[in-house]
Amino acid sequence: MQNANTLIKVAMADDHLLLRNALSTLIDSFGDCKMIYHSGTGRDLIEKINAGPVPDVVILDLNMPDMNGFETAEWMQKNLPETHVLMLTMYDSELSLIRLLQAGVKGFLKKDIHPDELKFAIHSVVQSGYYYSNHTTGKLVNLFRNKANSFNSLQKAMLTDAEVQFLKFACSDLTYKEIAQRMALNPRSIDTLRDQLFIKLDTKSRVGLVMVAIKHGIVTI
Repeated sequence: MQNANTLIKVAMADDHLLLRNALSTLIDSFGDCKMIYHSGTGRDLIEKINAGPVPDVVILDLNMPDMNGFETAEWMQKNLPETHVLMLTMYDSELSLIRLLQAGVKGFLKKDIHPDELKFAIHSVVQSGYYYSNHTTGKLVNLFRNKANSFNSLQKAMLTDAEVQFLKFACSDLTYKEIAQRMALNPRSIDTLRDQLFIKLDTKSRVGLVMVAIKHGIVTI
């Protein structure tokens, strides 16, 4: 619980300079919040965190070069689990939300969020440990609404690290043999991984895998 007389220290990573500056000014205007630093990439943000004060709240853009929001959130979860992560993202499918929750994200924000809602989100995540809008809550509730299909839905939403890595490589021009070399697996294991994803993601081709990866923010373009 944050002391009522203590400023909430906020840090941010987004590769759009105008948005970073605007949100920094807005957050400072809340009175009890202070943007201590902001960066254009997740890697730069981590360097600042390692060198400076630890923020109470970190706001991340999902789509960033040189360490995206998901990778940065994973680092935060491993190294600074007491810092609350809010994610700026337009990807709100069950698959993307579950993956981000697994990475330790405590709430989701749209870039057109109202200032009052942003202030509420920051306070909510500090005081209660999470912030979910009605829209996000509805998405997650739908995942469990149909009990007959809930297990299958979760299975589809929860990808392993190897599956995510394979999907990223599948979106490149690498052959399956080259993907096997990159992942230090034999070609037969890659074929098995691919076929498992065909079933899990309900698609029948590499193009289909690429479309799923882009749609759910696993790979950004």
